[in-house]
Amino acid sequence: MHPVVPLLPRACREECEVNGYTIPVKAKVTVNIWALGRDPKYWDEPESFKPERFENSSVDFLGNNFEYIPFGSGRRFCPGMNFALANIEYPLAQLLYHFNWKLPKGTNPDDMDMTELLGISGMRKKNLYLTATPYHPLIDG
Repeated sequence: MHPVVPLLPRACREECEVNGYTIPVKAKVTVNIWALGRDPKYWDEPESFKPERFENSSVDFLGNNFEYIPFGSGRRFCPGMNFALANIEYPLAQLLYHFNWKLPKGTNPDDMDMTELLGISGMRKKNLYLTATPYHPLIDG
């Protein structure tokens, strides 16, 4: 939903037609990744944070399906994807297992501002702050 680069410049490899317009070979085109991530044609409730939508998904996230174009596709597939997949699971599991995560006192989930700043990158207008407290299974469980 929040691509680092929301507009991706590319050159057309072959002549094609898009919405009645002929796009010639080597024409410079811009792919609106931000809009693709919010397109209800590809995503059910695109504005909602629903990580479970990827469970048991038949969509290949390794660069062959354009739903994942923020990570690249084809020859321009993200070179760090395999490294990231191999290195994120364990540290994330450790953080989730060893800590309870809460919003700071006096903060209500409904008060969270998910507004984005205008610009080349998709940054949030206000930072998200969380409080981590050690999880003790015998005490908290």
